[in-house]
Amino acid sequence: MEIDAGRRIDWGRTSDDYARHRPGPPESFYAKLLAHEVGLPGQRLLDLGTGTGVLAREFAGRGCVAAGVDVSSGQIEAAKRLARDAGLELDLRVAPAEELPFEESAFDLVTANQCWLYFDLARVIPEVRRVLTPKGRLVVSHFSFLPRLDPIVRASEELVLRFNPDWGAADWHGRIPARPGWSREAFDLTAMYYYDEAIPFTRESWRGRIRALRGIGASLPEDEVRAFDQAHAELLERITEERFTILHRIDVHIFRLRDAVEDAE
Repeated sequence: MEIDAGRRIDWGRTSDDYARHRPGPPESFYAKLLAHEVGLPGQRLLDLGTGTGVLAREFAGRGCVAAGVDVSSGQIEAAKRLARDAGLELDLRVAPAEELPFEESAFDLVTANQCWLYFDLARVIPEVRRVLTPKGRLVVSHFSFLPRLDPIVRASEELVLRFNPDWGAADWHGRIPARPGWSREAFDLTAMYYYDEAIPFTRESWRGRIRALRGIGASLPEDEVRAFDQAHAELLERITEERFTILHRIDVHIFRLRDAVEDAE
């Protein structure tokens, strides 16, 4: 899949900002998943595209036996450091989601937050099916800000496009499909929901959050990232207070394996 007109994306370059300033989903995300028996103590969970291990660490802290994979060695190094700092044991590996280094039926849950669009689905879906137990579940989620509803997001995105017109994630419409087309052959949908929540930021943390975008820190040269960040700081001085909130939309789809569930029953 070509993203952002084929610009090279290296998430490892954003690892510091990602770890410090890119928040994971809020507590409500985990509470709602728990109502669907996702995140129970003892469940074996694999987080795809884990980045700095935000979901994997959170679930491990709640008693899951958690693992995570990411193609970026820089992201996995940061994830391991953060896990050690938190006193958590996680199995974190550098690997693509399309080639999972785990045995068959190794996991009760597979999660993918804000990363499913980057995968080769023709290859990753068979891998997910392989590593899940017969009654295992796949949880695909997103935690996205809303430029059409939040003026700070809109202004920041306009500035991003001045520095990187190829960035393709601007002006997200906010619509969530009831059921993604890719899921129809391999999975049964067991739950779907979305909701909005205001997430707190400071000027500094929002600058770091935006630097961690694929359209800035993961793709632009360092001098352009610095120039963008300076312009962004000046913009925020004009349009925000020191502390503010950013409206996010959180969406979740929970799936079971279709054929495997039927066989198990």
